[in-house]
Amino acid sequence: MNKPVKSSGSYWGTKTDFASLMAHVEEVGPILEENADENDKLGRLNEATLAALQPLRMSHIFAAEANGGAQLAPTQGLQLIEAVTYHSTSAGWISMVHACVSAMAAAFLPDSAIERLFAPGTDNRFSGQGTPTGMLKKVEGGYLLSGRWSYGSGMYHATFSHSAALVDDGTGKPAKDEKGDVIVLCAHAPVAQHGLLGNWDVIGLRATGSIDYDAKDVFIPDDLVFPILTAEPQRLKEFFSVGVIGLAAIGHSGWAIGASRRMMDEIARFARSKTGRSGMIGESDKFWFEFGRAEAHVRAARAFLFDVWHDVEASIEAGNRVSTRQISLIHLAKSEVHEAGIEACMFAMRSSGGAGIRSGVIQRVFRDMMTAASHFTINPNIVGAAGRDLGGIWSERVWQFYDLVEREK
Repeated sequence: MNKPVKSSGSYWGTKTDFASLMAHVEEVGPILEENADENDKLGRLNEATLAALQPLRMSHIFAAEANGGAQLAPTQGLQLIEAVTYHSTSAGWISMVHACVSAMAAAFLPDSAIERLFAPGTDNRFSGQGTPTGMLKKVEGGYLLSGRWSYGSGMYHATFSHSAALVDDGTGKPAKDEKGDVIVLCAHAPVAQHGLLGNWDVIGLRATGSIDYDAKDVFIPDDLVFPILTAEPQRLKEFFSVGVIGLAAIGHSGWAIGASRRMMDEIARFARSKTGRSGMIGESDKFWFEFGRAEAHVRAARAFLFDVWHDVEASIEAGNRVSTRQISLIHLAKSEVHEAGIEACMFAMRSSGGAGIRSGVIQRVFRDMMTAASHFTINPNIVGAAGRDLGGIWSERVWQFYDLVEREK
């Protein structure tokens, strides 16, 4: 595992001992590993895994201390997600989803909702989907939500949903704002009010239970929606100015560095074992050359990631909102840690021969990394837009969700 990266500044929480959280992950790591295969078969996390994770309260790590959260710095969240993922890629994925989606609720919902959802003694966990494949119909006091969503990671273990939806204009068509853009709201409802539909027969991230789910006229109070494309932070305004996409980037990036580190450690352990195929590659100069290159890429990508987020933290601590350029770098760092992970996994799989294709850590991390690499959040269009910003072509634009759009005049 990597050595902890310290975060400074009085902006962040002081009531939660970060070192104790990291120590807990180290303590329960064997439990996460012992149950990984069973979780894959179940298509969700089993009770032993959930019990091991529960003391971390991942759903509250970024919420304000005033709301019962830990108010961790981004680099602390990255390390915590990395540590869980190192021991179990699916447990790490669900942990990062609950951490980041719950942070979105903690950031963008009004005070009246926060008083209920983050009240003392509650332990709500949020999962869902940010693609607007549902519709909200306005009624007195709120909306009726209907629709169907895919990729609801962690829904089996969540208490509240997070579902993007269009707004019915009264004729069944999407309502538009004064600029002519469709209105997209993120709605929150108890998971028990949704239908959990399964449809998660996949090659990787099997234990994340990233299922389809639906809603049929589920009532959503007015204070349980926020505009997902243009959400303004309601508290911790400097930090939460990273927006929905910045919070998601913490989760995906932390997951990628944890999975990459585990794969590199696993193939090195295999090469040192000196038996069979491993005995052959352990004596191969070509293997160690390629290992060194992959190791360098994984370490460099991680260093870039933390460099970007330390710069973001410094801006936040100085009382500034996160800039367009910083969001572009967040996207590039997120992409690079995944590219390094893909390279590490391809190297490990090809080097391990028949051992890698059999049930075990190398096979599981390989499957999970390739599945994670297909996620929309690291698609080439986002990286290309960030590149245009850094290259000076789109430097006058601003990020709106995953698009770099022209600044309003």
